[in-house]
Order: sequence, then structure tokens, then C-alpha cells
Amino acid sequence: MITASVLVLFGIGLTAAVILAVASKLLYVYEDPRIAQVESVLAGANCGGCGFPGCAGAAQGVVEGKAGANVCVIGGDSVAAKVAGIMGLDFSATEKQIAFVDCTGGVRAEEIYQYQGARDCRAQHLLYSGAKMCPEGCLGYGTCVTACQFGAISMGPNGYPVVDPNLCTACGSCAQVCPRGVISIWGMTARITHVNEVNDCLAPCRQRCPGQINIPRYIEQVSRGDYAGALETIRERIPMPLSIGRVCPHPCEGVCRRGNVDEPVGINMIKRFAADWEMNSGTRLPITCAPDTGRKVAVVGGGPAGLSCAYFLRRLGHAPTIFESMPKLGGQLRYGIPEYRLPKAVLDWEIEGIIGLGIDVKFNQFFGKDFSLESLAEDGYEAVFLGIGAWMNLNLRIDNEDAVGVSTGTEFLTKVGLGVDTGIGKKVVVIGGGNTAIDAARTSVRLDADVTLMYRRTRDEMPANMDEIIGADEEGVKYLFLAAPTRIVTDDAGHVTHVEYIQMELGAPDASGRRRPVPIEGSETLIEADTVYTAIGQKPELSCLYDDSGTCTLEETRWRTLGADPDTLQTALPHVFTGGDMHTGPALVITALGEGRKAARSIHQYLNEGAPHVPANMQRDMIDYTMFTHVPDVGLRERSTMPHLIECDERTCSFKEIEGAINEEQVKHETCRCLRCGLTCYNRDLAEGQTCDAEECLKNQ
Repeated sequence: MITASVLVLFGIGLTAAVILAVASKLLYVYEDPRIAQVESVLAGANCGGCGFPGCAGAAQGVVEGKAGANVCVIGGDSVAAKVAGIMGLDFSATEKQIAFVDCTGGVRAEEIYQYQGARDCRAQHLLYSGAKMCPEGCLGYGTCVTACQFGAISMGPNGYPVVDPNLCTACGSCAQVCPRGVISIWGMTARITHVNEVNDCLAPCRQRCPGQINIPRYIEQVSRGDYAGALETIRERIPMPLSIGRVCPHPCEGVCRRGNVDEPVGINMIKRFAADWEMNSGTRLPITCAPDTGRKVAVVGGGPAGLSCAYFLRRLGHAPTIFESMPKLGGQLRYGIPEYRLPKAVLDWEIEGIIGLGIDVKFNQFFGKDFSLESLAEDGYEAVFLGIGAWMNLNLRIDNEDAVGVSTGTEFLTKVGLGVDTGIGKKVVVIGGGNTAIDAARTSVRLDADVTLMYRRTRDEMPANMDEIIGADEEGVKYLFLAAPTRIVTDDAGHVTHVEYIQMELGAPDASGRRRPVPIEGSETLIEADTVYTAIGQKPELSCLYDDSGTCTLEETRWRTLGADPDTLQTALPHVFTGGDMHTGPALVITALGEGRKAARSIHQYLNEGAPHVPANMQRDMIDYTMFTHVPDVGLRERSTMPHLIECDERTCSFKEIEGAINEEQVKHETCRCLRCGLTCYNRDLAEGQTCDAEECLKNQ
């Protein structure tokens, strides 16, 4: 017999069932089945390295569009491909990235106080910005080690973190907790497009280098015998270490801290050694490029700036085409720098490696004649780099400057580069004091001419590289200082016979900081000459930018260069960029190479993000607190010397390369001289006069 209590319980249960049935209809929550599918292919580690609370949270993030197919930091491309398949997305292999520690200070960084209470980098940073003298370097307490969930980072013996690339998943946890920003997540694209920032570990040499090469890093790699690694480091900033190793005046060495002790480290000779090692090995090191993007970019000009821009665009995955007016690539490297400084076989080998990455080239194409900005756009080029260079020569503005036998130094050197008749005579006067004047004079000597170089100031004011000035002197070039040409004297046939010049004296400094030459009245003198080469300056030829109506959509500066944003190199036309001598005026080859990379970086951002940009803390000037000159506790070590040709039949009577490369023993010694500088730290060595090898140097790092 059913009791009342049973009926009551039955009624309650029935009521609850009805309520739950109704609630299930009203409160039903639909779960996308793809969430479970995505979760099932993830690594299942629930590590949280992706930024989501476990794999379930990551899967939900993918389905909701808050994360991409590569959300899993452990699974890699295989897992990402499965996730993309579930979501119906196209998948392409992702660029390998790892954490990178940009600090070499560690235990070398001086401490300004001792504090035992805060054993955490973030706490130390809040406490007077930490106990280290260096305001940007690693504090060494290992907060990043604690943050890493994969055991990929540890505190090394030198007092800064060391990353195991085999364990690093590039999750970014270490970078997020570092209060100094010394850890970054790096892939090839990030390494190529990074510009110096004031919180980077920038030794003075690295700050001064126009190409922003990580000099201490490649010197360290060479010291270990890792020549391939050194070249990879160099090629993340410039594509032509062989050429630069021969022609760069190495401004970096001018601020080398070692120079405050004895002599600067031979930075450039170390670079040349590594580059020559590859060329002489008979094989080319592989150069990685990002997957093809299909984005077409026109590079106008195949000189250093254009070659550099095309090289980095290709490495970033784009499709550059170089438009070159000459029959061969190289620009001033080929047609302005003589064979005895840069053998053309060396230049050819280096250019072949660049073009071999997959860069198209169109020769004998003149901008403004054979193609224009409009025609390039019609042909599908989404961006343009203008790197035409500075080929237009400045005039002396004296009588008979157009006489037979008078030409410019660049015209003469170009003819030599092309292998055509120069028409040079036996008595040559070169007018000017820069590198082009020196090159013209030394080339004339090799063509069996008696050469006098005329310059209106003294030897001390010459803008040419001192090594080149000394080299010309050794080869028999006669210098005529404090002399300015006033007219060219000709015979009845209009051929030059003499140069009339007036003697000068130095007055007050001018805008360049050099003392202004002042004519001495009545001191006119004649010097015999059957050939005269003028080399008093060059500027870009911008007439090709103007249309038939005489208008130009781009900006021309008062220095007759192409106007552009100094940081991004973007011109008045958003899709047009510039760099090299066309933008700076005549400058160093390393500067042109650096601007080529900077322009490629901006073009890459323009194509992918719509506009180029630079970090707010970009390093523009030398960092004051790093430029101290008191460098104690460093022993004296003699600088290595480059081998040179000496005998006449090997030097002035031929175009053989004058400078050779140091040998392996010398390069070990020279890399040991490097102090491995950071912002304020450097290697100290109390043993004066002590010799060392590379291994001994490494023990002190």
C-alpha cells in the first residue's frame, strides 16, 4: 500500500524532472564540436605556455578566433597543421624562433651596491633599478629561469641566462618577466629587421657601425673557430663581407675601447678573414630565406644599396627585381674602386651568391627612359626602392674645364672598370683630396703616368682614408698641397698643357670644422699636365625623376639628394623608398649597405602592415655613458698587421691586390685582443704583456 510520504516524494521528483527538462531547453549551452577536436590534437601538456589555461582553453581560443593554428608552443608545425585542417585554414610552415639573450655582462658588470634581501630580477629592478652599474644589462637573479616551464633556460657560469635551443618553445614567458628587456623571441625575420635600440647590449663599435653589425658576437664566434656562425651573424646586417672586408675604412675601430689601452682591435681584418675563409673553401654557406610571399618589389640600381635591399627583401620572402643601367652589377664597387683594392673576381663571387638566392636582374635599363614609376606599378610591382647612387660630378668652374684631356675621376675609373681606352697621358694632375682622387691617382700610377695630386688644404685636412693617402705616397704620387686650380691652359688644338693654380693659406675653420683655404694674391703658378682628372665631389643625378612637364612627385633636398624619412627611408610617395648615396650623398659603402637593409625592413612592413615604423627607443647617436676612456686592468697586446705587396713589379706596375688577409694564427691573436665589450662591461686582464690563444680568452668571458 502506497503511503502518503511516498506520494509526496514522487511528486517532488516529478516536479524536479519537469523543472530540469524545461531548464535544459531554456538554458542549453551549445559547445562547438571543433573545440574537442582541436583539443584532441594538441600536445596535452596543459603547460599554459600558450597563454591560455590549459589545452582546453587553447582549443576554445582557436575556435573563437583568439589564437591561430600555431597556438601550441610544444607541438610545432605538425600539430599546427592538424589544427589548421580542423579549422579549414591554409597552413604554411612557421619560422623557427627561440629566446635570445642580448647581454654579455653578467659577472663582468660592476655592482654599485650589495643587497641580499631581493633575490628576484623584478624586485631588484624596482630597487634603484638593480645593483648593476649597467642600466640595461641582465641582473642575474634568474627570474626568467623560474618562468620557463620547459627547462630551456638556465643561469650560465658567466652570470647571465643561457638558452637551450633544443628545448626552447619560444613561448615568450622569459621575455615577459625580464624587467630589462634583455631576452627577446627571435626568428630569422626578427633578426634581419631588428634595428639598434638603446637598451640593447651595444658595445661602442656596434653603435658606430653604419651597418649595425653585432661585432662582439662575430669576433667571439671567430675566436671559437666558428667561422660559419660569424658569417651568419655578419650577413644578418650586410650581404657583402668580402667587399667590406677590403674597402671599409672601419669607423667602428675609431671608438674601440681597446684603443684607449694600446691600439684598436682589427675588427675589419677579422671580418675579412672569415669572408675569405668561405670563398677559399670552394663552397658557399647556405643562406636561409622565408617562404615566398609573391610580393614584387622593383630595386632601381645595382650598387651596394640596391644589392643590399634586394638581398634582404629576398630573405624576407619577397620577389625583388634589380633594374641596372650598366652591363654588370656592383655600382661604385665595380666602377669606382680599383682592382688593386677590390679584385673584380672577388666582387663577382660575392654578387653571384646574392643573385643566386632568386633575385631577377634586368641590365642596361635606364630609369626615366626605359621604365618609370608608373610603368613599374603597371607591371605589378607593389613597392620601389630607388638606389641610383651619386654619379654626377661637381665642376671646378674655371676656364677651359672642358678642354681635351680633362675629365672627372669617376669617368676615368669607370673606363678602367669597363676595360676601355682611357686616353691617359704621361703627366697627370689629379685635383681633389677624397678617396676618388686618391683612387684616380694610384690607378694612373699603374698606367705608367707621372702623377701629382693637387689639394687646396694640407695633408691633415684631406678627407680620404689615411691608409690610402699613405699608400699613394709610397707608390710615388706627388702631393701639391695648399694649391687651388684657377684655369686650364691649352694648346692651339684645345688640348690641356698646364694647370694654373694659386697658392693658399689656411684661415679660420669653416662649417666642416676644417680651416678655410684663403688665396695668396699674386702666387699663380703653372704645372705641366697632358691629362687632368677632377675629383672634388659628386651628387645624385635626379633629372630622371622629372617628367616631360618638368614636375616631380618626389622631394629633392637642398643638397641635391632625394628626400625621405631618415628612419624609414620612405619618400613622399608611400610605395617608394630610397637609400644609399641617392639619399645621403656620397658616403661609405658600409653606409649604403646599411641603408639597403633599413629600406628592405620598411618595405617589408609596408607590404605586410601598410606602413613602416621604428621603435621609440631606436639608437641614433652614440650612448654617452658607454663612451668612457678609462679602461683599467687590461694588459698590452700588439695589434696584428695586414700583409702588403711591396715590390714595384707586384704593386705599382700591376693591378694585383695590395692588401692580403691575416692568417689563422694572427686572427686568433686578434680576437683575443677584443675585450668583448657590452654597454659598460668588458673583459679585464691583469697580466700585462701576456700572450693568449682563443681558448684562454674564452675562459675569461
